[in-house]
Amino acid sequence: MAGNKSLSNAKKAKKDEFYTQLSDIENELRHYKEHFRNKTVFCNCDDPRISNFFHYFSYNFEQLGLKKLITTCYKSQSRDLFSQNDSERAIWLEYFGDKNGNRVPDPNEIGIHYLNGDGDFRSSECVELLQQADIVVTNPPFSLLNEYILFLHRHNKKFIVMCNHNVVHYTEIFPLIKNNEMWLGYNSNKTVKFAMPDYYEKWDEIVDGIKYGKVPSIGWLTNLDIKKRHEDLILYKTYNEQDYPKYENLDAIDVEKVAEIPYDYWGIMGVPDTLLDQYNPEQFEILGADGIPQYAEELNIAKIGEDWMKRYRAYGGTGHYTANMRSIVMTKNGVPKKPYSRIFIRRKRKQQNCKEYVLEENIPRMVAEGEIDFGKDK
Repeated sequence: MAGNKSLSNAKKAKKDEFYTQLSDIENELRHYKEHFRNKTVFCNCDDPRISNFFHYFSYNFEQLGLKKLITTCYKSQSRDLFSQNDSERAIWLEYFGDKNGNRVPDPNEIGIHYLNGDGDFRSSECVELLQQADIVVTNPPFSLLNEYILFLHRHNKKFIVMCNHNVVHYTEIFPLIKNNEMWLGYNSNKTVKFAMPDYYEKWDEIVDGIKYGKVPSIGWLTNLDIKKRHEDLILYKTYNEQDYPKYENLDAIDVEKVAEIPYDYWGIMGVPDTLLDQYNPEQFEILGADGIPQYAEELNIAKIGEDWMKRYRAYGGTGHYTANMRSIVMTKNGVPKKPYSRIFIRRKRKQQNCKEYVLEENIPRMVAEGEIDFGKDK
């Protein structure tokens, strides 16, 4: 099976055996507690005997009001923190909550079952368990992140998944974010410390004999509604042509920082992808992303062209761009520039349930919303 082979290759490459700390799990999942009541949670990429995801849900089973907890893992029976995936049998565990009143998941309260296969999340056995679940929560192998998220989406499952921030640029994932079928969680684009196997040659620190590595740009992806998605980003900057130059091959302005999105501009804007950390679909509409071919066509992004390329090289530009590429470029203060990692948005409405800020003589001033000329509201 090709899927099993790719998973095995990921394991052998030793790129995916990072173990999430309990504190990072708690810090994210505390925002979703209302979603778990009377639900079956499935952790389908976790060795339940050492996984902190299993620890979190089993020890908080009653508090969260869970119905059932299921966990599966790739074949391994080693009970040390970092198994070598060398067992011939994979297992799955189910837990229905505390039975003896001590509010601790005792071994005799946990059902242990053997799988016929290797525990690959795509196997028929694991898919059958997936169908029993209401919510999937895990830290999947990042080398299979694109396939894993599409797998959950295809099976129409609710999920909270740890991920690398680069997932927002995946050609098949970004359209789902654009269409509000999934979004970033509360903790996004942060450096996270993971426990690592002893055989890893690079690490950042050792605590109590365990190696830890710091991995940048880590966050969470979910399709469960959260309060954060309905909070407006406060805008205070006013539009002017000098600070917000237009692209040379797209009728849109460039915004260097999310905090500098102008409150009085209603056309297309290219903004850093970090907007997705604070994205409210009621405030903005996502139109596309630079670097994904389908949006070059939809937004009519023209080719970079020979003229800009000549000026860019003359100014010492060394980026791997060509005149035929359909990717946004601009000239700011006379210097040809290629903005990094832009998504394209448009305002949908004025800010709600808050006041706008304007700058007058470099001093912030609170004003009533009615005092500001917002321009034409589209």
